[in-house]
Amino acid sequence: MNVPITRTSSGAVTRAADGFARRAFTVDDVSKMMAAGLLGPEERFELIEGDIVMLSSQHIGHERIKHALNFALVKAAGDEVYVAVESALQLGDDILVVPDIAIVSRTIYAADPKSFARPRAQDVRLMIEIATATLAYNRKIKARLYARHGISEYWLIDAGERAAHVHRGPRGDDWEVVDERGANDKLTTPVLPSFAFTLAQALNLPEAER
Repeated sequence: MNVPITRTSSGAVTRAADGFARRAFTVDDVSKMMAAGLLGPEERFELIEGDIVMLSSQHIGHERIKHALNFALVKAAGDEVYVAVESALQLGDDILVVPDIAIVSRTIYAADPKSFARPRAQDVRLMIEIATATLAYNRKIKARLYARHGISEYWLIDAGERAAHVHRGPRGDDWEVVDERGANDKLTTPVLPSFAFTLAQALNLPEAER
């Protein structure tokens, strides 16, 4: 996890867990690197407080939940929102995240086609991350960033444990409420009143395994 960024005469720097100073990149830097081919279109990454974090490919356990959940959300969504899958969202000058699923206002895409969507807190109705090997990253770093940005609701789904951690009520870098839901517990959200979903549905679990 990073410590706060400090600035010197040579630009922004950040210190990672190993204690060494590193150049802190901005979203503008990332755009230039993409245009120059330094970051290829096939590369998956996030920019977290100046650090470029490379994302790995996902296994079936992750993808099965993502696709089933996306299918259910799209059926319940109205005309004012998009159910965005792995869409880059800029939360700050040095923060660019790619949540597995996000329910966002359609208006955030009415911008320069060569820019990244930059939502306000009220434009993001729900953030969802599905984790296997990246559980700690999503539970600590991403949860903190989403709370700080004022996202009203964040689900962290642990694909390995078949559980969901529902965060509501952002308060600074933390959340007022974090509820754990099991595989058979219904996941609902005030954003989509008709929506109800269980992880057991996504995993097609036989009764004995639920």
